[in-house]
Amino acid sequence: MFCTQCGVSLGEQGSNFCPGCGKSTRGEQPNYRPTRKVLERPRQGRRIAGVCAGLANYLEVDVRLIRILAVIGFFCYGVGFMAYIAAVFVMPNEEYGAPSSVSAR
Repeated sequence: MFCTQCGVSLGEQGSNFCPGCGKSTRGEQPNYRPTRKVLERPRQGRRIAGVCAGLANYLEVDVRLIRILAVIGFFCYGVGFMAYIAAVFVMPNEEYGAPSSVSAR
């Protein structure tokens, strides 16, 4: 058995690493990067400021459901309106180039 990178003999059994170049001989490990949910206002699919679309992305629900709940919240003693305004200032905008999972509806 030989190293696929430098061609050095690995011996009968083979090893996990090449003695010549130090490269792994058991195949490449996939670059696993766990995705972390981020609560942010997307640049695509906004209606006013993107709070509902961002919340829908974070909770992985339909954006229309969040918008309906927001409208209902606006009529509940203004609590929904105040929460929306606070979320506009607290939630950051999505970084440029990041994919958005909510499409404009």
